[in-house]
Amino acid sequence: MHRAAVLLLVTISLSSVSLDCHPIEEQEHSPAPVREITTASWYGRFFQGRETANGERFNMHSNTAAHPTLPFGTVIKVTNTMNGRYTYARINDRGPYKKMRGLDLSLKCARDIGMVGAGLATVVIEIPGAHTL
Repeated sequence: MHRAAVLLLVTISLSSVSLDCHPIEEQEHSPAPVREITTASWYGRFFQGRETANGERFNMHSNTAAHPTLPFGTVIKVTNTMNGRYTYARINDRGPYKKMRGLDLSLKCARDIGMVGAGLATVVIEIPGAHTL
């Protein structure tokens, strides 16, 4: 009888441990709130149709961006600090690969925030709650 009680307690303990771990695993897969200030550049015609890091074809007329670490599919809000204009972009590529830059935007996104002529802009990157493209 004593052995059965110990076995029951061990089983209950193990099942409660696995239940407690499940929500933590779900949290690891969802992006944490982020706010980053960085220099953005843009890319367009030269990369049009080339394969991005996630396997899609680059479309300079879509709302996409390259970021060094954010998970693919993450939707970000990008605000140009000089004029306050913003746009939303989905991460589908890695980059930029130039020093001191933290984001590469598609031509469409660069136009949205008014940075095409300058080529570079200081931007704020945020991950909004539930915005989707």
